[in-house]
Amino acid sequence: MFQSFRQAMAWLHTWFGLVLGFVLMAAFFFGALSVFDREIDRWAIPSTRFEPQPMPSFEQVLRPAFERMRPSQADIDAMRPRVNGPMPERFDTVNYWSAYTTHRDPVLAVYAGYEVPNAKDPDEGIWAYNTIDPRDGTPLPDDRLKIGSGFFYPLHYSLTLDWKGLGYWIVGFSALVMLAALVSGVVMHRRIFRELFTFRPGKARLRSLLDLHNLTGVVALPFHFFFAFTGLLIFASAYYFPVGHTQLHDLHELHERQEVESMGLPHGRAGVAAGLADVDAMVAEARRRWEARGMAGDVGFLVLTHVGDANGYVSVYRAGTDRIALVGQGIHFKAADGALLREDPPATAAGGVNEFLTGLHLQHFRHWLLRWMYVLGGLLGAVCIATGFLFFVQKRKRQHAAEGRQGARVVDALAVASVTGMVVAALGILVANRLLPEGLPARGDWERYAFWGSWLLALLHAAWRSAPVARGLSNPAWREQAWAIVALALAAVLLNWITTGDHLLRTLGAGYWPVAGFDLALLAAAAIAFASARRLGRRAEAPAAEAPRKREAAHA
Repeated sequence: MFQSFRQAMAWLHTWFGLVLGFVLMAAFFFGALSVFDREIDRWAIPSTRFEPQPMPSFEQVLRPAFERMRPSQADIDAMRPRVNGPMPERFDTVNYWSAYTTHRDPVLAVYAGYEVPNAKDPDEGIWAYNTIDPRDGTPLPDDRLKIGSGFFYPLHYSLTLDWKGLGYWIVGFSALVMLAALVSGVVMHRRIFRELFTFRPGKARLRSLLDLHNLTGVVALPFHFFFAFTGLLIFASAYYFPVGHTQLHDLHELHERQEVESMGLPHGRAGVAAGLADVDAMVAEARRRWEARGMAGDVGFLVLTHVGDANGYVSVYRAGTDRIALVGQGIHFKAADGALLREDPPATAAGGVNEFLTGLHLQHFRHWLLRWMYVLGGLLGAVCIATGFLFFVQKRKRQHAAEGRQGARVVDALAVASVTGMVVAALGILVANRLLPEGLPARGDWERYAFWGSWLLALLHAAWRSAPVARGLSNPAWREQAWAIVALALAAVLLNWITTGDHLLRTLGAGYWPVAGFDLALLAAAAIAFASARRLGRRAEAPAAEAPRKREAAHA
């Protein structure tokens, strides 16, 4: 079938990249945006535009917030079919209280898990979730969509397709194919070191596209390989090979029980009521112990297990913003009297490697330069895939036009939707976020509709305008959607100013970079799209200007 191994690798690289490149494009682009997901949240939810706060006092802030939490009616209705008999009117047995924050979060996420009497699965409970202002415990609206952490971030690893975990499987398979495409790309390019320094924008369009494709692929090759590999690693046990929760469920439960007991932590409730000692004192003791080990004492995660029971205990986990590895280094106390139960030991060699790889992928550490390098790596991946699409179409469209085939036209329309259309969709949800009324019911759902509707319109527009590709010409949708990006990006900045008063001069003057930086990023996107649209316009005018000259020469 193939005359050489390199030809086989070229076929693999081309067709694997083409078929699943559309998924990887979204993974790279929204992964790059997710690096600053908390900052995007603050832009999208003006009520959260204040400085990040440390974990607040349990007695003064957290306990009142936990005690007023209740499961939502939607969650109760969803749980009803999984209960033998009627649902209880109240959920009095609290299994868990937990609070989570990071060094970039101004707000605090609080969770409560409740036991459900007569549940068909005794291990299944019901949860409540709230967002509060950590300064005073004021509940914040939970129906506001956190566009960064609640939409763009899950979009990059699950496409927000939650049914049967379908999105995780699609993205996971695409990441696996990406690893194959990277290896086959290295095999194809024997002069890979030279291509690291080769870009000839003045050459023919095909040559320039291939140079840019090779350059962006080679420069960020370690980044691309690492993130595809660690992404698969992170979700392997939960989604791709969940044998512990399926075929080995009983053995998994037994191991979990033995593991908890070996650590000196109760596995279940004792059934005996007990009080709760001073949790703030436990947090202070945990910080003192971390300091004695030479570690920063920021608390990232606070968990109370078996609340109100004699087997209850409090776990205090370190934020770990001072290192790459995703560490918890939890310290556990008996809830009834505050006695120390366990201090997590250093990770084993295998555990340390896992913590480092996971932390390097999730980047919860405090390092702004490295964070920007993540953004650059993600955007380079998107450019690499986009130029691959363009090279495929440019190389084949004249041949397909001569043969009357529509393949190049279809791929070009999909490429437009995956490149400019994806940016249009991202800007569409931001514009909707600033235009929709604050009190609109299910406001977050309407923002999602704006995103998917914008993307669908971009695809339909690209397909509608793709007729010139069948004649070997360029699709004008590229230029037209670039102009749409200019308009939407400028509109998002202006609407943020109009609806909140936080114009760029004000946020820059106050040094409030989460909002100022995002506005600047929107302006940069508008400038890049403007330059691209102008260049595409000149390129479209050139053949039209040459046509009369060719006719005159033919008549002469």
